[in-house]
Amino acid sequence: MTKPGPRDIAHLGNVELFTDKFDESLWFFNDLLAMREVARTGDSVYLRTWDDYENWSIKLTPRDQSGVGEVQYRASSPEALDRLVASIEAAGRGLGWGEGEHGVGRVYRFTDPDGHPQALYYDTEWYQATDDKPALKNQASRFPGHGVNARRLDHINYLGASVEDNAAFARDVLGLEDTELIQLDNGKIAAHWFHFQNKSYDLVYSADHTGSNGRLHHIAFAPDTREDILKAADIFLENGIHIESGPHKHAINQTFFLYVWEPGGNRIEFANAGARLILAPDWKPIVWTEAERKKGQAWGMQTISTFHTHGTPPVKD
Repeated sequence: MTKPGPRDIAHLGNVELFTDKFDESLWFFNDLLAMREVARTGDSVYLRTWDDYENWSIKLTPRDQSGVGEVQYRASSPEALDRLVASIEAAGRGLGWGEGEHGVGRVYRFTDPDGHPQALYYDTEWYQATDDKPALKNQASRFPGHGVNARRLDHINYLGASVEDNAAFARDVLGLEDTELIQLDNGKIAAHWFHFQNKSYDLVYSADHTGSNGRLHHIAFAPDTREDILKAADIFLENGIHIESGPHKHAINQTFFLYVWEPGGNRIEFANAGARLILAPDWKPIVWTEAERKKGQAWGMQTISTFHTHGTPPVKD
Protein backbone atom coordinates (compact mmCIF):
# COMPACT_ATOMS: atom_id res chain seq x y z
CA MET A 1 0.00 0.00 0.00
CA THR A 2 1.34 3.44 -0.95
CA LYS A 3 1.89 6.19 1.58
CA PRO A 4 -0.83 8.84 1.94
CA GLY A 5 -0.60 11.81 -0.39
CA PRO A 6 -1.22 15.53 0.04
CA ARG A 7 -4.88 15.28 -1.01
CA ASP A 8 -5.87 12.23 1.06
CA ILE A 9 -7.55 14.41 3.71
CA ALA A 10 -10.51 16.34 2.30
CA HIS A 11 -11.18 18.84 5.09
CA LEU A 12 -11.49 19.53 8.79
CA GLY A 13 -14.70 17.76 9.77
CA ASN A 14 -15.54 18.71 13.35
CA VAL A 15 -14.04 19.80 16.66
CA GLU A 16 -14.92 19.03 20.25
CA LEU A 17 -14.46 22.04 22.51
CA PHE A 18 -14.39 21.84 26.29
CA THR A 19 -15.68 24.80 28.29
CA ASP A 20 -15.90 25.58 31.97
CA LYS A 21 -18.74 28.06 31.28
CA PHE A 22 -21.08 25.86 29.30
CA ASP A 23 -24.24 27.99 29.22
CA GLU A 24 -22.31 31.12 28.26
CA SER A 25 -20.31 29.27 25.58
CA LEU A 26 -23.47 27.75 24.13
CA TRP A 27 -25.00 31.24 23.93
CA PHE A 28 -21.88 32.47 22.13
CA PHE A 29 -21.98 29.79 19.42
CA ASN A 30 -25.75 29.58 19.12
CA ASP A 31 -26.80 33.21 19.35
CA LEU A 32 -23.76 35.27 18.32
CA LEU A 33 -22.35 32.94 15.65
CA ALA A 34 -25.81 31.82 14.45
CA MET A 35 -24.91 28.14 14.73
CA ARG A 36 -27.80 25.68 14.91
CA GLU A 37 -28.15 23.10 17.66
CA VAL A 38 -28.77 19.73 16.00
CA ALA A 39 -28.41 17.16 18.79
CA ARG A 40 -27.62 16.50 22.44
CA THR A 41 -25.90 13.48 23.93
CA GLY A 42 -25.31 13.42 27.66
CA ASP A 43 -23.98 16.85 28.61
CA SER A 44 -22.72 17.66 25.09
CA VAL A 45 -24.43 19.80 22.46
CA TYR A 46 -23.75 19.43 18.72
CA LEU A 47 -23.88 22.60 16.60
CA ARG A 48 -23.40 23.27 12.90
CA THR A 49 -22.52 26.24 10.75
CA TRP A 50 -25.20 27.13 8.23
CA ASP A 51 -23.43 25.89 5.09
CA ASP A 52 -21.74 22.79 6.48
CA TYR A 53 -22.91 19.85 4.36
CA GLU A 54 -22.42 17.45 7.29
CA ASN A 55 -24.60 17.22 10.38
CA TRP A 56 -22.38 19.04 12.86
CA SER A 57 -19.30 21.21 13.16
CA ILE A 58 -18.77 21.63 16.90
CA LYS A 59 -19.35 19.36 19.86
CA LEU A 60 -19.51 21.54 22.97
CA THR A 61 -18.83 19.68 26.21
CA PRO A 62 -18.73 21.00 29.80
CA ARG A 63 -15.47 20.38 31.65
CA ASP A 64 -13.70 21.90 34.61
CA GLN A 65 -11.13 23.33 32.19
CA SER A 66 -11.64 24.71 28.70
CA GLY A 67 -9.66 23.30 25.79
CA VAL A 68 -9.85 21.03 22.79
CA GLY A 69 -11.10 17.45 22.67
CA GLU A 70 -11.13 15.15 19.67
CA VAL A 71 -10.71 16.75 16.26
CA GLN A 72 -11.89 14.79 13.22
CA TYR A 73 -10.87 15.01 9.57
CA ARG A 74 -12.74 13.53 6.62
CA ALA A 75 -10.64 11.43 4.25
CA SER A 76 -10.99 12.00 0.52
CA SER A 77 -12.04 8.41 -0.22
CA PRO A 78 -12.22 4.97 1.42
CA GLU A 79 -8.88 4.17 -0.19
CA ALA A 80 -7.34 7.37 1.18
CA LEU A 81 -8.62 6.45 4.63
CA ASP A 82 -6.94 3.05 4.35
CA ARG A 83 -3.64 4.66 3.37
CA LEU A 84 -3.81 7.11 6.25
CA VAL A 85 -4.66 4.42 8.82
CA ALA A 86 -1.82 2.19 7.63
CA SER A 87 0.64 5.07 7.84
CA ILE A 88 -0.48 6.07 11.34
CA GLU A 89 -0.28 2.48 12.56
CA ALA A 90 3.22 2.12 11.12
CA ALA A 91 4.19 5.26 13.04
CA GLY A 92 2.85 3.75 16.28
CA ARG A 93 0.35 6.54 16.96
CA GLY A 94 -2.92 4.71 16.29
CA LEU A 95 -5.59 4.16 18.94
CA GLY A 96 -7.95 2.01 16.86
CA TRP A 97 -11.41 2.11 15.34
CA GLY A 98 -14.57 3.33 17.02
CA GLU A 99 -18.08 4.47 16.26
CA GLY A 100 -18.75 7.99 15.06
CA GLU A 101 -21.49 10.30 16.31
CA HIS A 102 -24.60 11.83 14.74
CA GLY A 103 -24.11 10.80 11.15
CA VAL A 104 -20.37 10.26 11.14
CA GLY A 105 -19.48 6.65 10.35
CA ARG A 106 -16.63 4.62 11.80
CA VAL A 107 -13.68 6.72 12.93
CA TYR A 108 -10.04 5.79 13.33
CA ARG A 109 -8.54 7.49 16.37
CA PHE A 110 -4.91 8.55 16.84
CA THR A 111 -2.78 11.23 18.47
CA ASP A 112 -0.14 13.56 17.12
CA PRO A 113 3.28 13.71 18.88
CA ASP A 114 1.91 16.38 21.22
CA GLY A 115 -0.94 14.13 22.37
CA HIS A 116 -3.84 15.96 20.72
CA PRO A 117 -6.67 13.43 20.16
CA GLN A 118 -7.64 13.23 16.50
CA ALA A 119 -9.65 10.94 14.23
CA LEU A 120 -10.25 10.15 10.57
CA TYR A 121 -13.43 9.03 8.84
CA TYR A 122 -14.96 8.82 5.40
CA ASP A 123 -18.59 7.69 5.76
CA THR A 124 -20.87 10.54 6.74
CA GLU A 125 -24.48 11.66 6.42
CA TRP A 126 -25.32 14.92 4.68
CA TYR A 127 -27.45 17.41 6.58
CA GLN A 128 -31.13 17.41 5.66
CA ALA A 129 -32.70 20.83 6.14
CA THR A 130 -36.21 20.95 7.61
CA ASP A 131 -37.53 24.31 8.79
CA ASP A 132 -34.26 25.85 7.57
CA LYS A 133 -34.57 24.90 3.90
CA PRO A 134 -32.67 27.35 1.68
CA ALA A 135 -34.07 29.24 -1.28
CA LEU A 136 -31.11 28.04 -3.35
CA LYS A 137 -30.75 24.27 -3.44
CA ASN A 138 -26.93 24.39 -3.59
CA GLN A 139 -26.78 25.63 0.02
CA ALA A 140 -26.89 23.21 2.93
CA SER A 141 -29.44 25.32 4.78
CA ARG A 142 -30.95 28.79 4.97
CA PHE A 143 -28.70 31.79 5.59
CA PRO A 144 -29.40 32.69 9.25
CA GLY A 145 -29.36 36.46 8.79
CA HIS A 146 -28.31 37.29 12.35
CA GLY A 147 -25.14 37.47 14.37
CA VAL A 148 -21.85 36.62 12.69
CA ASN A 149 -23.40 34.08 10.29
CA ALA A 150 -20.45 31.68 10.51
CA ARG A 151 -20.55 29.82 7.21
CA ARG A 152 -18.08 27.00 7.83
CA LEU A 153 -15.48 25.64 10.19
CA ASP A 154 -12.24 26.74 8.52
CA HIS A 155 -9.08 25.56 10.32
CA ILE A 156 -7.44 24.63 13.60
CA ASN A 157 -4.23 25.91 15.17
CA TYR A 158 -2.69 23.65 17.82
CA LEU A 159 -0.12 24.63 20.40
CA GLY A 160 2.73 22.12 20.55
CA ALA A 161 5.77 21.62 22.74
CA SER A 162 7.72 20.81 19.56
CA VAL A 163 6.51 22.30 16.30
CA GLU A 164 9.19 20.28 14.50
CA ASP A 165 7.92 16.90 15.78
CA ASN A 166 4.30 17.70 15.01
CA ALA A 167 5.15 19.08 11.58
CA ALA A 168 7.15 15.96 10.74
CA PHE A 169 4.14 13.85 11.70
CA ALA A 170 1.81 15.95 9.54
CA ARG A 171 4.18 15.75 6.58
CA ASP A 172 5.61 12.24 6.82
CA VAL A 173 2.71 10.29 8.34
CA LEU A 174 -0.39 12.17 7.17
CA GLY A 175 1.20 13.13 3.84
CA LEU A 176 0.34 16.83 4.12
CA GLU A 177 1.99 19.69 2.25
CA ASP A 178 3.23 22.77 4.10
CA THR A 179 2.57 26.22 2.72
CA GLU A 180 4.35 28.63 5.08
CA LEU A 181 6.47 28.56 8.25
CA ILE A 182 8.36 30.80 10.66
CA GLN A 183 12.02 29.95 11.34
CA LEU A 184 13.69 31.73 14.25
CA ASP A 185 17.29 32.90 14.29
CA ASN A 186 18.25 29.88 16.43
CA GLY A 187 16.92 27.54 13.74
CA LYS A 188 13.79 26.46 15.59
CA ILE A 189 10.41 26.55 13.88
CA ALA A 190 7.92 28.82 15.66
CA ALA A 191 4.87 27.90 13.57
CA HIS A 192 4.07 25.73 10.56
CA TRP A 193 1.04 25.88 8.22
CA PHE A 194 -0.33 22.85 6.31
CA HIS A 195 -3.14 22.47 3.80
CA PHE A 196 -5.33 19.55 2.74
CA GLN A 197 -6.61 20.62 -0.69
CA ASN A 198 -6.42 24.05 -2.39
CA LYS A 199 -7.02 26.31 0.61
CA SER A 200 -3.86 27.98 1.81
CA TYR A 201 -4.06 26.25 5.19
CA ASP A 202 -6.23 23.92 7.28
CA LEU A 203 -3.90 22.80 10.09
CA VAL A 204 -1.34 24.86 12.00
CA TYR A 205 1.13 24.06 14.75
CA SER A 206 2.43 26.93 16.90
CA ALA A 207 5.10 26.73 19.57
CA ASP A 208 3.74 26.49 23.10
CA HIS A 209 5.93 28.87 25.08
CA THR A 210 4.99 27.08 28.30
CA GLY A 211 6.38 23.77 27.01
CA SER A 212 3.02 22.12 27.69
CA ASN A 213 1.39 19.41 25.61
CA GLY A 214 -2.08 19.02 24.10
CA ARG A 215 -3.27 22.62 24.18
CA LEU A 216 -5.31 24.68 21.72
CA HIS A 217 -4.26 27.95 20.16
CA HIS A 218 -7.51 28.54 18.26
CA ILE A 219 -10.16 27.28 15.91
CA ALA A 220 -11.41 29.44 13.05
CA PHE A 221 -14.70 30.02 11.30
CA ALA A 222 -15.15 31.57 7.87
CA PRO A 223 -17.87 34.14 7.22
CA ASP A 224 -18.47 35.35 3.67
CA THR A 225 -16.58 38.63 3.51
CA ARG A 226 -14.23 41.03 5.26
CA GLU A 227 -17.24 43.22 5.97
CA ASP A 228 -18.80 40.38 7.95
CA ILE A 229 -15.71 40.34 10.15
CA LEU A 230 -15.95 44.10 10.72
CA LYS A 231 -19.59 43.67 11.72
CA ALA A 232 -18.61 40.75 13.96
CA ALA A 233 -16.28 43.06 15.90
CA ASP A 234 -19.24 45.34 16.64
CA ILE A 235 -21.42 42.39 17.65
CA PHE A 236 -18.78 41.17 20.09
CA LEU A 237 -18.21 44.66 21.45
CA GLU A 238 -21.93 45.09 22.13
CA ASN A 239 -22.14 41.69 23.84
CA GLY A 240 -19.12 41.97 26.12
CA ILE A 241 -16.94 39.41 24.32
CA HIS A 242 -13.20 39.91 24.76
CA ILE A 243 -11.66 41.05 21.46
CA GLU A 244 -8.02 40.01 21.55
CA SER A 245 -6.74 41.23 18.18
CA GLY A 246 -7.98 42.66 14.92
CA PRO A 247 -9.76 43.21 12.67
CA HIS A 248 -6.58 43.27 10.60
CA LYS A 249 -4.70 41.35 7.91
CA HIS A 250 -2.11 38.66 8.53
CA ALA A 251 1.16 38.80 6.65
CA ILE A 252 1.36 35.00 6.63
CA ASN A 253 -1.27 33.58 4.27
CA GLN A 254 -2.81 37.09 4.03
CA THR A 255 -5.94 36.18 6.00
CA PHE A 256 -8.19 39.03 7.13
CA PHE A 257 -8.79 38.17 10.79
CA LEU A 258 -10.47 38.84 14.10
CA TYR A 259 -9.59 36.97 17.31
CA VAL A 260 -11.86 36.78 20.34
CA TRP A 261 -12.09 34.62 23.44
CA GLU A 262 -15.42 32.85 23.80
CA PRO A 263 -16.77 32.87 27.38
CA GLY A 264 -14.92 29.66 28.28
CA GLY A 265 -11.62 31.21 27.24
CA ASN A 266 -11.07 29.27 24.00
CA ARG A 267 -9.61 31.54 21.32
CA ILE A 268 -11.84 31.79 18.23
CA GLU A 269 -10.75 33.34 14.95
CA PHE A 270 -12.95 34.69 12.18
CA ALA A 271 -10.97 34.36 8.99
CA ASN A 272 -11.44 35.46 5.43
CA ALA A 273 -8.61 34.66 3.04
CA GLY A 274 -10.37 36.12 0.01
CA ALA A 275 -9.43 34.48 -3.26
CA ARG A 276 -6.01 33.23 -2.15
CA LEU A 277 -5.67 29.55 -3.05
CA ILE A 278 -2.70 27.24 -3.49
CA LEU A 279 -3.12 25.94 -7.03
CA ALA A 280 0.50 25.21 -7.93
CA PRO A 281 1.24 21.46 -7.78
CA ASP A 282 4.92 22.30 -7.12
CA TRP A 283 4.36 24.94 -4.42
CA LYS A 284 7.47 25.70 -2.35
CA PRO A 285 6.85 26.63 1.31
CA ILE A 286 7.34 30.30 2.17
CA VAL A 287 9.85 30.70 5.02
CA TRP A 288 9.50 33.79 7.22
CA THR A 289 12.46 34.95 9.31
CA GLU A 290 12.38 36.23 12.86
CA ALA A 291 13.25 39.74 11.63
CA GLU A 292 10.43 39.68 9.10
CA ARG A 293 7.89 38.63 11.71
CA LYS A 294 9.00 41.41 14.05
CA LYS A 295 7.64 43.85 11.48
CA GLY A 296 4.17 42.77 12.56
CA GLN A 297 1.11 41.95 10.51
CA ALA A 298 0.51 42.92 6.89
CA TRP A 299 -0.41 46.55 7.63
CA GLY A 300 2.08 46.99 10.46
CA MET A 301 0.08 46.11 13.58
CA GLN A 302 2.29 44.28 16.05
CA THR A 303 1.27 40.80 17.13
CA ILE A 304 -0.36 41.08 20.54
CA SER A 305 1.63 39.49 23.41
CA THR A 306 -1.20 37.16 24.52
CA PHE A 307 -1.02 35.48 21.11
CA HIS A 308 2.14 33.78 22.38
CA THR A 309 0.99 33.07 25.94
CA HIS A 310 -2.76 32.34 25.95
CA GLY A 311 -4.04 28.86 25.19
CA THR A 312 -6.50 26.33 26.58
CA PRO A 313 -6.51 24.61 28.92
CA PRO A 314 -4.76 27.39 30.85
CA VAL A 315 -1.39 26.65 32.41
CA LYS A 316 -1.21 27.44 36.11
CA ASP A 317 1.78 29.36 37.39
